Amino acid sequence: MRPSTFLIPLLFALLLTGLAACQQAPEKAAPELRLEPVSFAELPGWREDDPLPALPAFRRSCAVFEKRDPGRPMGAKPEFGTIGDWQAVCREAAALPADGTALRRFFEARFTPYRITDRGEPEGLFTGYYEPLLRGSTTPDERFRYPLYRRPPELVTVELGGFDPELDGKRIAGRLEGGRLLPFPDRAAIEAGALAGRGLELLWVDDPIALFFLHIQGSGQIQLTDGRRIRVGYAGWNGRKYYAIGRALIERGAIPKERMSLFAIRDWLEANPGEAQALMNRNPSYVFFRELTGLDAASGPPGTMGVPLAPGRSLAVDRRFLPLGSPLWLDTTAPTPEGEVPLRRLMVAQDTGGAIKGPVRGDVFWGTGELAEYLAGHMKQPGRLYILLPKATAPGV
Repeated sequence: MRPSTFLIPLLFALLLTGLAACQQAPEKAAPELRLEPVSFAELPGWREDDPLPALPAFRRSCAVFEKRDPGRPMGAKPEFGTIGDWQAVCREAAALPADGTALRRFFEARFTPYRITDRGEPEGLFTGYYEPLLRGSTTPDERFRYPLYRRPPELVTVELGGFDPELDGKRIAGRLEGGRLLPFPDRAAIEAGALAGRGLELLWVDDPIALFFLHIQGSGQIQLTDGRRIRVGYAGWNGRKYYAIGRALIERGAIPKERMSLFAIRDWLEANPGEAQALMNRNPSYVFFRELTGLDAASGPPGTMGVPLAPGRSLAVDRRFLPLGSPLWLDTTAPTPEGEVPLRRLMVAQDTGGAIKGPVRGDVFWGTGELAEYLAGHMKQPGRLYILLPKATAPGV
C-alpha cells in the first residue's frame, strides 16, 4: 500500500508548484460531486477496450464487499447504494467466464454509467504511480547505510471519521506523552538520527534519493545482496504535512515549470549532492515500512482496500467522493516514450492518496519496471471519468 487516505501525496504532488501570485487568487469553491447518467455508447472507447484484465481487480474488490454488512452504505454518498446492492452483482461477476465480450455484456446488463463532474465540470487531472526497485541489504555497511524504518511502537494514528462523519477518510498521527498526542519527529530529525539505535531498521539501501522517492510511492521492491527480492509497503507515517520539493526548485529557478517531472527532480538531486539532503528535508513527512509477503508477483502491493493492485487497471481516487471497489471508465491519454496515446479503459477504484483531491481526479497504478516508471514520472493528463453503478442503486441525479 502506498501512502494513502490522507497520507503522503503521490507523484503529482511533487509537480505542484504553488508559485506566489502578485494578487491573491479568489477562493475556489469546494469540490462537489455530480453524476450525469449516460449510455454505454457514450463512453469513449467502450467497444475497443478489452475489459478482461480488469476482472481480477473487480473480483478482489468483491471479496472485500462479501465480508461486509449488506445494509452498510457503499462509500460516503447515498447515491452509491448499499453493500448489498454490490454483493448481488459481485456474485454474478464471480461466475463469469474469462471472456472480454461476456464481461462487457455483464456490465451493460447490470450497470448504468454516470459521468462524474465537479460542479458540472467533467474534465479533471490524471497522474500515475509505480512500484520502484531499489538495491538493499539486511545488514548495514559503507554502501548500504540508508535505513528503511519499521513503524515505531509509540506512533499513534487517529481516524478522524470516527469522531465526525465529515472527516471520514482523514487521519492524524503523532506520539502519546502524558495523555496528549504530540507531533512526531519530522524528516530532518529522523535523518539526523532520532530513531537510530532502537532496532527499528527493516533493512538498508544504497541510494538516499531512491529512498526518498520510495517514501513518495509508499511501496516498492528491494533487490537484496543475498539474491532475494522482497516487497516493502506502507506501515505508517509521521503525521507531518507533505511539502512538494519540486515547488522549491521552480521557485529558485533551478527547473522551469514546464520541464518539471520526477526525472527532472531526481537529476537535480543527483547533480547537487551537497544540497540534496537539505532539499529533501524540506518535506517533513516520513513513511515507515513493513515487508509484504504472500503476494502474486504479477500483481502490485496492497492498496487502501487491502487487496493487491492491478497494474494499469487500479486507480487511486478521492474516497470522499467515489467508493472504493467501484468500476470506473477512464478517458484520458498516456505519455508513452513514443508519444501520447489514448488511455480509455475499465478501471477499479482500489487506492487513495493525499494528492488525489476532488471527484474528477485519479492516479493510475502502472506496476513496476522502466516503462511503469516512465509513465508514472510523466503522466499529468487531462481527462474524464465515469462510474458504473449497479442498476439497483438508482441514484437520484
